[in-house]
Amino acid sequence: MSRSYRRDPDDPRAVAPRLESASDTFRCQHCRAEIPRGAFGTEHRNHCPFCLWSVHVDERPGDRRSPCRGGMEPIAVWVREREEWALVHRCASCHVVRVNRIAGDDNEYALLALAARPMALPPFPVTRLRR
Repeated sequence: MSRSYRRDPDDPRAVAPRLESASDTFRCQHCRAEIPRGAFGTEHRNHCPFCLWSVHVDERPGDRRSPCRGGMEPIAVWVREREEWALVHRCASCHVVRVNRIAGDDNEYALLALAARPMALPPFPVTRLRR
């Protein structure tokens, strides 16, 4: 699978981080893919770049103090100021909602499918719409 990056490929910041050991990767609890901990466009990876799922590990960003450890389902895409995209996750166990930046190596198709979901599955019958 080819990867596209949001930055110029000649930019040294666009080079994938080197994996020094097995601890530099983790396995996605949802799709079981092996994921590098480094992420393009963000300091810390907090979701799988393929299925966009995460794990509820933080009470506050980066503290790793949540005892929940439930799967965080991607439920929406939010466009922040300056047109930066962010993922909205909801914990499948405790239902807490969190917002996380997208990473430069996130699957573009998965992001667009998530963004299009409200139009594909509106919360009301489209038969009620009339001209």
